[in-house]
Amino acid sequence: MTIQAPPTQAPTPVVKPSRESHARRFRGLGWGFLIKLALMALVNAFGIMTAISAWSAESWIVLGVVVLLVIIADWVYFTRKALPLKYLLPGLIFLLVFQVFIFGYTAYIAFTNYGTGHVGTQEQAVEAALIQGERRIEGSSDYPLSIVQRGDELGFAIVDDDGDVQVGSATEPLTTASDAEIGTTGAPSEVPGWTVVPRATVLTDPTLGATIKDLRVPVSDDPNDGSIRTREGSTGSVYEPTLVWDAEAQTITDTQSGTVYTATDLGAFVAEDGTALPTGWSVNVGFANFLKLFTDANLAGTLLSVTVWTFAFAILSVVLSFAVGLGLAIVYNDPRVKGRRFLRALFILPYAFPAFMAALLFRGMFNAEFGVINDLFFFGSQINWLGDPWLTRAAVIFVNVWLSYPYWFLVCTGALQSLPGETLEAAEIDGANKLQRFRAIVLPLLLVSTAPLLIASFAVAFNNFTVIYTFNNGGPAIAGAPYALGSTDILVSAIYDVSGVSGGAADYGLASALSIIAFIVVGLISALSFRQTRKLEEYQ
Repeated sequence: MTIQAPPTQAPTPVVKPSRESHARRFRGLGWGFLIKLALMALVNAFGIMTAISAWSAESWIVLGVVVLLVIIADWVYFTRKALPLKYLLPGLIFLLVFQVFIFGYTAYIAFTNYGTGHVGTQEQAVEAALIQGERRIEGSSDYPLSIVQRGDELGFAIVDDDGDVQVGSATEPLTTASDAEIGTTGAPSEVPGWTVVPRATVLTDPTLGATIKDLRVPVSDDPNDGSIRTREGSTGSVYEPTLVWDAEAQTITDTQSGTVYTATDLGAFVAEDGTALPTGWSVNVGFANFLKLFTDANLAGTLLSVTVWTFAFAILSVVLSFAVGLGLAIVYNDPRVKGRRFLRALFILPYAFPAFMAALLFRGMFNAEFGVINDLFFFGSQINWLGDPWLTRAAVIFVNVWLSYPYWFLVCTGALQSLPGETLEAAEIDGANKLQRFRAIVLPLLLVSTAPLLIASFAVAFNNFTVIYTFNNGGPAIAGAPYALGSTDILVSAIYDVSGVSGGAADYGLASALSIIAFIVVGLISALSFRQTRKLEEYQ
C-alpha cells in the first residue's frame, strides 16, 4: 500500500510594505523631514535675499533667474516625483552659475568697450565729467556743516541761508530734514535717520578725513547745479562744474574754453578736433574687439609672438616632462636597482612642492647677480637669465618641467607595471632588442592609457598662469608692445595684462574677446587630439 504525501503548498510570498522616504515621513520624531525643511528654508531665505538685492540694483535678468531657480528647487524637493533631479539639481545649479553664466558673461563683455574710461552708464559718465571740472562759486556762502553717517554711507548735513537743515549723500541730493536740531556751534547736531559723526573723530581719523575731502553731495537732481564740498569738515561751500551738460543735445560744453563735446556711439564725448573727455560709458561695439586683435598691426604682431610662444611652451613642457618621467620610470622599474622605494620618493618631491613657491625660489636662483645657478654651474658667470628673452624662456620651461615630471613618473610607473609580460617575453624570444620592444610595444601601449592625460596636461600648460607670472611676470618686456606684454607671456597672462588687473589701463572687452579665442583654440585642439587617440587602441 503506497502512502502518498499530502501535496505541498507553495509558501505565500511575503510582500513587504513599501517604505515611505524618511525625508517625507513625519511620523515619530520626523527628523528627516525637519532637516529637509530647515535646509530648504535656508535655500529660500538666500534666494529671497538675492532677489531683493537684484531688485534694488534693477538687475532684472538675475532676479528672474533667482526666482526661477528657487521655484524649481521647491518643486523638486517637495514633490514625490522627479527623484533623479533631487540628486542632479545641486550639480546643475553649480554648473549654471560657475560655468555657463561665467562663459556667457565673458562673451557679453567681449562685445562691449567695457574698461578704463568706459565703465557704467552715460548718466554716471556725465556726473563724473562734471565733478572733475568743478570749481567753487565766487561769493558762495560757507554753510555750517556736520558729517553724518547711515550704515556705511557718509553724507553732509548743512544749515542753509533760511536756517533749515539740509541733508544728503553722494547718491542722494540735499533734502530738507524735518525735526533736525542745531547745536551750539551752529551746525546740525541731531538729524533723523542719520548719526552725526563727532567732530573729534573727524579730526583724529586720517582715513575718514580723506574720504570727507573727496565727498560731494549734489545740491539737486540737476548735476549742473553743483554740489556741496568741504575741506575741514565743519563748513561746506557750493562748487559748480565748469562743464555744462545738455541732455537734449547730448553735449557737454566747457564754459571756460567754449569747447563742445558730443556723445558718440562709441560711448565717449568727443569734440570736433578729436579730443575726448576721459570719462565714457559702456556700449555694445559688436565685433570691434575681435577685429582689433587681427587688424591692429602693433597688437596683432605682439599677440602672434605670444601665441607662438604659448604653443611652444605648452608642447615642450608636456613632451619634456613626459620624457623625463618615462625615462626615470623605466630605470626605477628595473628590479636590479637597489633602494627603488627610497629613490622614487625623492623623485616625486617636486610634485608635493607648491608651484608658486618653486617659481619664486628658482627666480632667485636664476638671478644674474647672486643666483646659485651661475655660481655653481657656470663658474660665476654673469648670465642674464631673467633679462634675455630666449634665456628666460629656457629657464621657465626648465622650471615647469621640474614641477611636472614627477606626475609623469608616477603615471608611467603604474602603466609599466600593468603591461602584459607575456607580450614582451614573446618579442624578446623573437629576437627584438630593448629599443625595438620599447618602440613597437611599450610606448604604444603606454600611449593608450596616457594619451588623454597628455591632452589634459597640454591644456594645463597652455593656461599655466602661476609659473609664468610668479617666475618673471611674463618678462622681459617686449619693446613697443601695448599693455606691457613680455617675451614669456602666454595667452592667459596676456589676457591678465590686457584686463588691467595688474595695473595700467584696463580693456575688459578686449581681454574677454581674447579669452574666447583662447578657449576655442584649446577646445579644438583637445577635440582633435581625443579623436586621434582612438587610433592607439589598435595596439591593445
